Amino acid sequence: MALSSHLLQFPVHTSSPGPDYLLFYPSPCQSSAPISIRKAMIPLVPIALNVSARVRCLTKSSAEEDRWSESETLVSDGDDGGEATREDAKVQQRRRERIATSYGDSLTLGIREPIYEVVEVKSNGMVSTRKINRRQLLKSSGLRPRDIRSVDPSLFLTNSMPSLLVREHAILLNLGSLRAIAMQERVLIFDYNCKGGKAFIDTLLPRLNPRNINGGPCMPFELEVVEAALLSRVQRLEQRLMTIEPRVQALLEVLPNKLTADILEELRISKQTLVELGSRAGALRQMLLDLLEDPHEIRRICIMGRNCTLVKGNNSVECSVPLEKQIAEEEEEEIEMLLENYLQRCESCHGQAERLLDSAKEMEDSIAVNLSSRRLEVSRVELLLQVGTSCVAVGALVAGIFGMNLKSYLEEHMFAFWLTTAGIIVGAVVAFFMMYSYLRSRKIL
Repeated sequence: MALSSHLLQFPVHTSSPGPDYLLFYPSPCQSSAPISIRKAMIPLVPIALNVSARVRCLTKSSAEEDRWSESETLVSDGDDGGEATREDAKVQQRRRERIATSYGDSLTLGIREPIYEVVEVKSNGMVSTRKINRRQLLKSSGLRPRDIRSVDPSLFLTNSMPSLLVREHAILLNLGSLRAIAMQERVLIFDYNCKGGKAFIDTLLPRLNPRNINGGPCMPFELEVVEAALLSRVQRLEQRLMTIEPRVQALLEVLPNKLTADILEELRISKQTLVELGSRAGALRQMLLDLLEDPHEIRRICIMGRNCTLVKGNNSVECSVPLEKQIAEEEEEEIEMLLENYLQRCESCHGQAERLLDSAKEMEDSIAVNLSSRRLEVSRVELLLQVGTSCVAVGALVAGIFGMNLKSYLEEHMFAFWLTTAGIIVGAVVAFFMMYSYLRSRKIL
């Protein structure tokens, strides 16, 4: 490549007050150190450079600008030039520190993607624990980000109501402490260490064992998961009801004749448990009613994993294979019967809890009436004591009058003391009975 030598001259005069630099590369498009010439009160100097006649490259990347600024700090001409160069180096160093600080802040403010620790149960009964982030969960289940809200354990305060959401490739279950995503060949269980998760796993695994089928027809895996979830939930409600019912019956037999602080506290705890049990059973019952009243959701469960679609007009099922349509219709009836069965059990549990709660409330009313009658008796005794005290106070007033150190000529008589004492006692008794009769006539006592 032919190179030509040129003589470049630069004027000394400049209008800019700050230090300016002219940078040149000896060869084009290379990253070698540039030649820096400072324009600040230096004489006119001829400089010989080898300039390529073919290519001239000008790079404006931020990395090369940083290298230029570093190379500029190495050039100093005279005492004034060295001081200005050091100032420029400090400015560039501050700029790089600000850039690095802002970059670190952006990394600190970045939102970390949540990672869930779940138990994966496959259709063959294999159980494994794994960690999965939100992106992988959405990709493997075909769900949308807003669908995960119903089963996200971190949002237990906002999604405490039971729900069963049907999507194209998954079913989302939120039954209290049980939160799971059922797919065609596996189910992911969140919060598997809680009571609901453990009860669900203990109920699901025996159903997946081929030895427990007893030659009967095998249901799809998603329906097995849904039935196991409903069964575990209803059984837990029934067990709590069976535990609390004898306690409430024993309290109803003891009360209101035996009123102690321990018995009243036990009644309060039992009533609170019944309220919680009734609300949970009522919420589950409402969820099952909503599913039974929406045949579209039931048919979406039936066509999962099959080459079938729902017609938007009449919600009828259309399948490419007639046999699959027949199987889907049969499964629809089975799902309705399944939901009806658990709805009846849930209504029975809810009704029994409400009856026990009504009995506890009636007992509380009876206790309140009993306590009110006792307070009334205490008030009557207090009123009688106040009336007697008033009558005796009148007698004390008469005694105080005679107790003054003044001569009344009664002290000279022999029977004056006994007569006065008898008069005070008789007067107090008469005043008491008169006040008592008045209060009886006004029905105050």
